[in-house]
Amino acid sequence: MSELSYLELNGDRIAYRDVGHGPALLLIHGMAGSSATWQGIIPQLSKKYRVIAPDLLGHGNSAKPRGDYSLGAFAVLLRDLLDELGVHRATVIGQSLGGGIAMQFAYQHRDYCERLVLIGSGGLGPDLSPLLRVLSAPGAEFVLPAVAPQPVLNLGNKLGSWLTSAGIQAPRAGQMWQAYSSLSDPAARAAFLRTLRSVVDHRGQAVSALAKLHLTVGLPTLLIWGDRDRIIPISHAYAAHEALAGSRLEVLDGVGHFPHVEAPTAVADILEDFIASTPRQANLAVRC
Repeated sequence: MSELSYLELNGDRIAYRDVGHGPALLLIHGMAGSSATWQGIIPQLSKKYRVIAPDLLGHGNSAKPRGDYSLGAFAVLLRDLLDELGVHRATVIGQSLGGGIAMQFAYQHRDYCERLVLIGSGGLGPDLSPLLRVLSAPGAEFVLPAVAPQPVLNLGNKLGSWLTSAGIQAPRAGQMWQAYSSLSDPAARAAFLRTLRSVVDHRGQAVSALAKLHLTVGLPTLLIWGDRDRIIPISHAYAAHEALAGSRLEVLDGVGHFPHVEAPTAVADILEDFIASTPRQANLAVRC
């Protein structure tokens, strides 16, 4: 796996991976995740492309300040990161929360976007795993220390059984375990709750881009979904595909919420074919 690099961005330390040469790909991970979630596809993609995968603020090895964790704030942070790295155009790829951030990025900073890829993306409808709706509720900050994995022995089996009972199997259960094990850290827990509550409430996802998808017309867009996604239903993929003329939809059989982890070769192959078969979005002087 590629090594982490670090830089100071707007007063906060940001961890990121920067591998390969060629046209840039920006990989945006999901809730409670990190750049490590992309380890299955970075080696293949970095043979042809420059792959940039940050730990979002509040996640992984990046700083966890008491600050703004909205989609718009993340989009600005990613724009500033690309500027700092001398990258002015990229194919933007986001999974889960990262998909919502990718759509916000394309909306705010369209001139940076060559293509848009959404993998099991949030922000396309209200439906969501009951677990995340519960965790967004007031008082979750008092519950999370009891259920977030502590040094693994006492709670690992409990959380593993919980995920399995929810229909989340290995390796997707392993990915969920890695994500939620980070919540044993108080600063990460606080950042997680701020991030979650910026997009989710007790009724589900509170932010939807469906009404704005027409603003990305002309931007080559790919949706990748697992047909067994128990976190964000595949119906969101079909709705977005229908709403966005010219988009491409790839559904992976037997795959859950983490296609890039569960079927990394298939996802990397789809990405390479999509990039090869679509022109770069022309640079626009005016941002949406």
